[in-house]
Amino acid sequence: MDLKDQLKNLFPDHKPTEEEPKKDVENEIWLQEEPIICKYEKRKGKPTTILEGYTGADEDFKKLAKELKTKLSVGGSFKDDSIIIQGDYRDKIMKILQEKGFKVKRVGG
Repeated sequence: MDLKDQLKNLFPDHKPTEEEPKKDVENEIWLQEEPIICKYEKRKGKPTTILEGYTGADEDFKKLAKELKTKLSVGGSFKDDSIIIQGDYRDKIMKILQEKGFKVKRVGG
């Protein structure tokens, strides 16, 4: 006796409905044709990785910044239409963005 049969015995009047799997619309980020620029700078003597060139909504870019920071376990911020990540994580960031479907261009160093 499987789970559906047990549920029918417990709730004989219930009619099951087939639901479509819901798409996760909240985590979808708009992909653009132009590449995101990933560059390396030193600010106050400390290495930083900067992502610029996203033409979508600011909210999508903020979600992307939060996701990158949590995956890399580093600090960072979102200022002036760019993501600033503490440390030199260009290779890891480029790999993550390419897996998501973005085109990424490495600039500097």
